Amino acid sequence: MSQKSWPADRSERRYALYVQRHLPRNFATHLTHGLFGQTGFRLLQAPTFLPAFVLLLSGGSEIAVGAALALQSLGMALTPLLGATLIQHRTRVLPMGFLSGIAMRLSVLWIALAGFLLSGDAALAAVLLGLFAFGLFQGMQGVIFNFLMSKVIPVSKRGRLTGLRNALSGATAAAVAYIAGAYFLGETPTAGGYSQTFLLAFVLTSIGLASLLLMREPEPPAVRQRQSFREELRRLPAFLQQDRPFRRYVLARAVATLGRMSLPFYIVYAGTQMSLTGDRLAALTIAFALSQTISNLLWGQLADHRGFRFVLLLSLLLWIAATALLPFAHIELVSLLVFVGVGAATQGFQGAAQNLTLEFGEREELPVRIAVANSTSEIAGAVGPLLGGLIAAVLGYPALFVCAMAFLVIGGWQIARFVPDPRFADRSR
Repeated sequence: MSQKSWPADRSERRYALYVQRHLPRNFATHLTHGLFGQTGFRLLQAPTFLPAFVLLLSGGSEIAVGAALALQSLGMALTPLLGATLIQHRTRVLPMGFLSGIAMRLSVLWIALAGFLLSGDAALAAVLLGLFAFGLFQGMQGVIFNFLMSKVIPVSKRGRLTGLRNALSGATAAAVAYIAGAYFLGETPTAGGYSQTFLLAFVLTSIGLASLLLMREPEPPAVRQRQSFREELRRLPAFLQQDRPFRRYVLARAVATLGRMSLPFYIVYAGTQMSLTGDRLAALTIAFALSQTISNLLWGQLADHRGFRFVLLLSLLLWIAATALLPFAHIELVSLLVFVGVGAATQGFQGAAQNLTLEFGEREELPVRIAVANSTSEIAGAVGPLLGGLIAAVLGYPALFVCAMAFLVIGGWQIARFVPDPRFADRSR
């Protein structure tokens, strides 16, 4: 940041200087946290291991697979505003980040232990409960850590950080997926093999969380007055009414997120075209993770130069194109291409959506904006997979994938037509 760009207010200048002074350290800390944390969480959240695990425990139920992702998204939809009320009045939010992060990792441990200690319906119920708890704390952490990044990483560096962090974690996730497929799952995957995979995810994410002890968080010159959860709920309608571009962005992002209904069913559909051995699950997970690795370097550069709105739209186009290849997924090379495209697209969409939210409005209001955007998106994320499971069970997979693509198209059109880029529209932060 050049001296010319510093705020005129003395307290704001001190804040900006603190951010600049500790930027290398905080950049490296965010990178380390993302490397280990995202590597572990991708083992749980990739559209391969977990849907296949639930399919195994449920005896082949598409509705159970949809319900699993729906419960996680429902949890994520319920808690972002609570996360905002916990941090908006605090000058330091990292302690709350540690609490939510620990709870997330304990939920992963619960899911891992379910496969070791339980079987049948009991194991399935425990996994679904663990996913719901994971979503609850993930919803809070999404607000806390996105706000934390907005404090310590200037907007001009966020694309670079996001791209590099996701690229590194994607590469390591690919290596870990190979280990899980080859050594934990083998030719005939078992509940114990999946549990070993998720136990490894718990260890890696815990190392990532511990790295945040090295972060230096600045204290902002001003924070909002503390308000209760009920007070925040009451003011939301007026809050959204005041900012039409942000309101339109939230709606368009939610519509596009409904396209996520197909995500857990890519691997389920692939399983109808070929046998899902440990090697195949590993290969598809590696394709998914490596595509995120390579594409993130491009997404980050594009975001820094063209803005996150541009990345959001491009990622939706790629997602639609990859889904359109699914009718040919009986060809193993095509199935790999589907997971390559979906991996790159979903990573671009997720990163761009999270970062674009940070560019609307004033700093003091960011926790609430993040909460509103995340909650609305995850409500759609909860409805989508459950609806997707019903469509797949009743109408078949082609109808499911066509419906998902329609939501991606409509959401992208809304963003292109009605949502200006806040960075280039020179909105005040």
